[in-house]
Amino acid sequence: MSKMYTERVRNALHGPTMGARWSALFFAPATVDPDPIRAALQAAVDEVDAQMSTWKPDSDLMRLDAAPLGEWTAVPARLGQVLRLGLEIGRASGGAFDIGMGDAVTAWGFGPATAAPDRIRAAMARTRLPAHAALEIDGDRVRKIAPVALDLNGIAKGYGVDRLAETIRDHGIGDGLVGIDGEMRALGLRPDGQAWTIAIEAPDAERRTLRSVVALENAAVATSGDYRHRVEVGRRRLSHTMDPNRGAPLAASPASVTVLARTCAEADAWATALMVLGPDEGAALARTRGLDALFLLRSKGGDCRAVGVGDVFAPLPEASSPDAKRQAWPARAEHMTGLLE
Repeated sequence: MSKMYTERVRNALHGPTMGARWSALFFAPATVDPDPIRAALQAAVDEVDAQMSTWKPDSDLMRLDAAPLGEWTAVPARLGQVLRLGLEIGRASGGAFDIGMGDAVTAWGFGPATAAPDRIRAAMARTRLPAHAALEIDGDRVRKIAPVALDLNGIAKGYGVDRLAETIRDHGIGDGLVGIDGEMRALGLRPDGQAWTIAIEAPDAERRTLRSVVALENAAVATSGDYRHRVEVGRRRLSHTMDPNRGAPLAASPASVTVLARTCAEADAWATALMVLGPDEGAALARTRGLDALFLLRSKGGDCRAVGVGDVFAPLPEASSPDAKRQAWPARAEHMTGLLE
């Protein structure tokens, strides 16, 4: 009787997408050819980019954005799914997450064009309805009932991660870790039966450093911060997160907000919403919604203070130093199931 190949081989696949890189880590029998899986993963994120990019004038999102007011426009199913989720979280967050901030994003230089003072003034002066009040969706049709400039940058990347997860699952892989630019989703467990461990960065614009670790099992994590994607306007360095009330980058915000959720699209959008709301109103809403969220707040001295919401990021005991506090997280988390900070 011939010997069966039962050993599982580590596969680490990656490729370009949305101005960043996607990655997929999984273990499969040695007989599994990773090349078709790699091609399917690339096709999955390419589809998301083709439908939802604001950098591609011919994307389905930009076609909808350019449609006349009141005219129904057919959209692909995946774009419709993301639009619905974006509007749902927009309503639930009181407009803090708003997929209708495309004009402000472009004006301030976070899109294909550089920042422009005339567009900045127009974006800040504009009287706007939130996207959940400006869009109607009926099946596979969408129409604008009020002026709105669409932008899915706060949710499309997370949705791309979800598509990576669905793709490896469609290839019979039940355990793996996929991500795009730090937004991650875990399926099942590692071969040793442990959860997948993900680093949460310290909010440092100059270098990538570890703040803490989260371990995921069948869950996703996303972080919104003021330190990675920024633009210089005059002498000011501004975060990419827009304040829907001002049509401008947030004037004051947490250094970062990390959210755990069932899907990465949800985690991505809620991280943005809580960033906009800030540590007080945002933490209150997170508690009401049952979200696991970690707010990192800068002090005047430059250190960061953590405010945790939910079972995973529950408040820590007082520690004498930032290093001692970081060491306290894993000890507390050993008693948690599935998720750990």
